[in-house]
Amino acid sequence: MSLNHIRPWRNIYRRESRQIMVGNVPVGGDAPITVQTMTNTLTTDVKGTIAQITAAADAGADIVRVSVPDEESSRALKLIVPEVSVPIVADIHFHYKRGIEAAEAGAACLRINPGNIGDEKRVKEVIKAARDNNCSMRIGVNAGSLEKHLLDKYGEPTPDAMVESGLDHIKLLQDNDFHEFKISCKASDVFMAAAAYQKLADATDAPIHLGITEAGGLISGTVKSAIGMGNLLWMGIGDTIRVSLSADPVEEVKMGFEILKSLGLRHRGVNIISCPSCARQGFDVIKTVEALEQRLEHIKTPMSLSIIGCVVNGPGEALMTDVGFTGGGAGHGMVYLAGKQSHKQDNASMVDHIVEQVEKKAAELDALAAKEAAE
Repeated sequence: MSLNHIRPWRNIYRRESRQIMVGNVPVGGDAPITVQTMTNTLTTDVKGTIAQITAAADAGADIVRVSVPDEESSRALKLIVPEVSVPIVADIHFHYKRGIEAAEAGAACLRINPGNIGDEKRVKEVIKAARDNNCSMRIGVNAGSLEKHLLDKYGEPTPDAMVESGLDHIKLLQDNDFHEFKISCKASDVFMAAAAYQKLADATDAPIHLGITEAGGLISGTVKSAIGMGNLLWMGIGDTIRVSLSADPVEEVKMGFEILKSLGLRHRGVNIISCPSCARQGFDVIKTVEALEQRLEHIKTPMSLSIIGCVVNGPGEALMTDVGFTGGGAGHGMVYLAGKQSHKQDNASMVDHIVEQVEKKAAELDALAAKEAAE
């Protein structure tokens, strides 16, 4: 993360963690915070699963998780991995053989609870398979599935119980000289998850996977995730994230990027700054923004666009964006480019014109980035 010396109150100092690899994607250390999602197709539906992974990758997913509950899914995974462009995390819960099969099938990471897959001998077998196949692991602690002895000790799921579970699992891996792991401690309760993650961040240098599990539908789940993960990310905690929603995996990816973009931690696509609209608006702000969000989904270049209904705040917001449009009168508004007034544009064709201006600016920024990279 680059420091903002002009506006130091925007700086986020990330927690120091060691770096691991999930396939060809670095997680932790100084690597960008990655965005994950999970497929909800049957893994045995190879074609459908590949299509869903591809859609998630197109939306910006860096890593995608796939369930491997049975032997048929392990065989399917071997067909899926070569056909997708992002590393695959195999979701393993109880049977240690699924972990071995997934590693051999090309999974880049295994999501496991080491304590759930059997005795030490079985844990060692999974570790060997991971090591032999350059496969990392994620220890996945969940408040809803804590070990019985911890529930007996603490009386109920608590942040301390979750962290103790995580550290016990870490010890199982470290005792076998395996250190290529990251860890999560998810809960559906925002307060519990946030408290557990803060304690975990102090207790280990492992990369941390953030998530508020079973968060809910698109709106409620995004709000809960933004509150829980947003605060942790603001504190510098978190190396990879998943927004867990009862929604299409592509929506999880979009919401993940929106959370990171709002904190300046990742930049991808068009960041639209728009007003809530009021009686002063010179055009229908809400419908315009809805249309632009859809029309600009294909833009991956980081850039900003302001859509403001009137001249009260419009010029000021436009000063800070790559492209801007401010409502005026008589069916026209003002287009701003690079913070400066450029030309008037009629409202009737404003959406097409703004899309054209954004695409043009994106091409300029891409060309500049390519030139700088070549120098």
